[in-house]
Amino acid sequence: MDEKELICSSCSKRMTNKEGVAVFMCPNCGKAQIVRCKHCREIAAMYTCQECGFTGPN
Repeated sequence: MDEKELICSSCSKRMTNKEGVAVFMCPNCGKAQIVRCKHCREIAAMYTCQECGFTGPN
């Protein structure tokens, strides 16, 4: 089974098998997966949900 490669929702870097990655469903619609690398989480970089356009972090 092939796993979908994880791409940071903020910086678009590959995150598969990286340390400190957060993966969660959109807090607004719950339909899209949001992936955040350690660096983008630390600097509170913005992300946008591909399904509903929600932006975070708030």
